[in-house]
Amino acid sequence: MTPPYAAVILAGGAARRLGGQPKPELRVGGRRLLDLVLGAVPDAEPRIVVGPVMEVPPGVRLTRERPPGGGPVAALAAGLAELAPDVELITLLAADLPFLRARVISTLLAAVADGAVLLDDGGRPQLLIGAWRVAALHNAVAALPSVEGASLRNLVASLDVARVTWEVPAGTPPPWWDCDSAEELCRAREWL
Repeated sequence: MTPPYAAVILAGGAARRLGGQPKPELRVGGRRLLDLVLGAVPDAEPRIVVGPVMEVPPGVRLTRERPPGGGPVAALAAGLAELAPDVELITLLAADLPFLRARVISTLLAAVADGAVLLDDGGRPQLLIGAWRVAALHNAVAALPSVEGASLRNLVASLDVARVTWEVPAGTPPPWWDCDSAEELCRAREWL
């Protein structure tokens, strides 16, 4: 049983390795990357996308980090500002994860201490595939002199973060696969 949670999806990166194309709008399997990520959090309330003006499904909120292009911590702060005071848990996700599924989200939510993040096959924490206690994030953000350009890794360094592994069956795409380059996007399309 998944506890109540909100979803904050960061969709404002510069996509330099993709020639500046807006990653959330790119398609894999005929669907936008953003819609695939939203599909992994159908029961989140609210679902908040942080990024430039784009079409979002009904019931999904769109907001912008301040300043625009201020980085992931600025985007996280903008997402947190959209939450009602009674929201205790969020997922923090990148908008370019075509193989993320609800099973991964429920596993992260069940493991959360101050936070829980997915580890990739190299054991690296994927900070943009995580579940977090809102109070812990609020406190960490409030302690910063500025959110602009701040490091997400540094922001959560002092928090109690569970590290969750995920077994990926042979020949299937991992949930941490993101589409940062043309090659990664092409591989995602091949998998589908």
